Amino acid sequence: MTSPILVTGGTGTLGRLVLARLRAAGRDTRVLSRRPHDDGPGARYVVGDVATGAGLDAAFDGVDTVLHLAGGPKGDAAAARVVADHARRAGVGHLVAISVVGAGAVPLGYFREKDGLERAIAAAGVPWTVLRAAQFHDFVLILATSLSAVPVVPVPRMRLQSVDADEVAARLVDLALGAPAGLVPDLVGPEIYDAPDAVRAYLRARGSRRRVVSFGLPGKVGRAYREGANLNVFAGTFGEQTWADFLAERVGVAGRPGSSRAERRPAG
Repeated sequence: MTSPILVTGGTGTLGRLVLARLRAAGRDTRVLSRRPHDDGPGARYVVGDVATGAGLDAAFDGVDTVLHLAGGPKGDAAAARVVADHARRAGVGHLVAISVVGAGAVPLGYFREKDGLERAIAAAGVPWTVLRAAQFHDFVLILATSLSAVPVVPVPRMRLQSVDADEVAARLVDLALGAPAGLVPDLVGPEIYDAPDAVRAYLRARGSRRRVVSFGLPGKVGRAYREGANLNVFAGTFGEQTWADFLAERVGVAGRPGSSRAERRPAG
């Protein structure tokens, strides 16, 4: 009998998709949550907190593989150190974590936290794997929805390479069931497109005629986005679902954002 796989962040967007794929693979899972949950098929929920370490000794007991997916706008680096410390003390054989393309390169707190997470995982003294993924299509949808709440829609000029969250979940499960591999190739979407075009596509899908006005980001952040620090054009693994395909599923519209400027992945 194989030991259960412990999943942190199992109640989030990515975590729910990962749990479904682990269940389809016939693997028992132990899901760490800050609040009690009823157990589900193949999944037992345990209460614990990656920020404080409360409940983690019991959660890690008898576990050989940990999928660390818990994250937020801040505190990811510190939480990763807590998880890594418990993984080492529990004798975990494989610690897998999700990070973001541009970690350490985009001068924003979220990206700095993910860089700290990667450093904590690599320094844990536990065999490890880290996957950097592009922002999810779901994030772009939330961004477009929130920005579109005003009559004239301001959108920062930046390029995006968003990826389907379920494709990320599938890759993570493959990695978790395999051998530790260190920092693996990034997983990004199949095309690069401009954020203002993505919002225009969203507005068309909603039947809105609101005007989109783009603006440049200042300082080091603007420079990083202009240089494509959040992108991976040549060295990554490419997903299949485009932003337009995702938008058609969620909102109901055909057509690519800014079709004249969207860049497809390199051939081969």
